[in-house]
Amino acid sequence: MSLKLHEHLLEIQDTAQARLEDLMPKLMKEAGATEKLKAENMMKWVGLVNNCKAQAEEIIFSELIYC
Repeated sequence: MSLKLHEHLLEIQDTAQARLEDLMPKLMKEAGATEKLKAENMMKWVGLVNNCKAQAEEIIFSELIYC
């Protein structure tokens, strides 16, 4: 074994994490998940953030995994 698969998977993981960190602020801004909303209505904010994360993960899967 040359361990190329392990290196490739680590590269994909790093790329996916970087893309998630790039997408989340943009998606949260579009969804209106602000610090003000977090202070006023935590449950709504959590729901929006969870939706944004699911959306970001789907984008990442389609770009990196399913392409």
